[in-house]
Amino acid sequence: MKRPFYFEETKRFGTLGRAGIIHTPHGDIRTPAFMAVGTKGEVKYLSFDDLHETGAQAMLSNGYHLRRQSPEIAEAGGLASWSTWHGPTLTDSGGFQVMSLGSGLGKVVSYDRAELEGGASKNGTVRIKATNTAHKERLAKITDKGVSFTDPFDGQPDFIGPEESMQIQCRIGADIHMAFDELTSLADDYDYNVEALKRTEKWARRSLKEHLKHRDDLGYHQSLYAVLQGGRWEDLRRSTAKKLAKMTVAGTQFDGFGLGGAFLKEDLGNILRWCNEELPANKPRHLLGLSHPDDIFVGVENGADTFDCVAPTREARHGKIYTRDGEINLRKFANDERPLDLDCDCATCKAGYTRASLRALWKSGDPDLKRAYWRLASIHNLRFIVRLTEEIRESILNDNFETYKTEFLQRYYH
Repeated sequence: MKRPFYFEETKRFGTLGRAGIIHTPHGDIRTPAFMAVGTKGEVKYLSFDDLHETGAQAMLSNGYHLRRQSPEIAEAGGLASWSTWHGPTLTDSGGFQVMSLGSGLGKVVSYDRAELEGGASKNGTVRIKATNTAHKERLAKITDKGVSFTDPFDGQPDFIGPEESMQIQCRIGADIHMAFDELTSLADDYDYNVEALKRTEKWARRSLKEHLKHRDDLGYHQSLYAVLQGGRWEDLRRSTAKKLAKMTVAGTQFDGFGLGGAFLKEDLGNILRWCNEELPANKPRHLLGLSHPDDIFVGVENGADTFDCVAPTREARHGKIYTRDGEINLRKFANDERPLDLDCDCATCKAGYTRASLRALWKSGDPDLKRAYWRLASIHNLRFIVRLTEEIRESILNDNFETYKTEFLQRYYH
């Protein structure tokens, strides 16, 4: 049996912010940390040598997308061995993917960007207007048992509930798993969030019970995080945090917590604070699906330890490049021979690629040159976010988080 899972808090700042170490069977994660998203067990267009060079400490893969390969992965000894990443790994439950096929009980939800009545909010952000479009065809339906859905790739009916999700994740064998939960949308009102949260809490207990049966099947301890929902309501967020923190099955509790939800920027800090003021300090917390620098700073100072998001590599593939002076779009830099970012230490920048040379690869009609661009740009953006969390950690340890935050954000957002 390999070494167990536990969290070590290294240094606290403010009320909730901290640096720490998550110890896993496949290595340590020094927090705050950004986990690279390798949906199907690899980060698109990057080798694992590339991934290691970005400084990524852990990889997040998706239970839904790997569900049919899970027996093969188990046979190979688990995700770290099967993928040849060999470092710490995390899987999400697959709930987000199947529910996005038809959110809610018989509902389909679409999202349209629309300004608040009377104009944008004070900080200039734009709210999401979410509408129930029940007339549209849906591919998934949620019941108390789980989610029945039609696979959009082969048209076959399928089902995932808490038990199925745990069985899939334990075959995949990541170091950290997520309990099956219902992600509500911004269109869902308070009453629906109450109903959905009761379902998520029941699913959490069922997830923990099933996980106990299989967590050691591959010869090392696999850990399970509960996922907190509750929308934008303080009473729901605090109550579920208290319940999940104390939830026990056969003497076992959750090993950590996932902070989930469809967040508006102006709500993020409050929601995280409500949750993390109630959660135990000796267990790690993962903020699901966010990676913009301001979100990471808000997350860290409100108690989040790890982060994940597909945005850095996905946006890189579409020409959006992160720099210390903000995001740039390569479409505008056909004749610009400057580096992507003068302050960047990624392999792409160290190799001397310029904005113009990368743009030429991106716009090339040659598939090989385009793939070369996708790799080089992904390396840059991923290193940028990983390095941000490294420097945030260093600022915590050196007692200058607020100074670093102010200087970084003023420069990045001008």
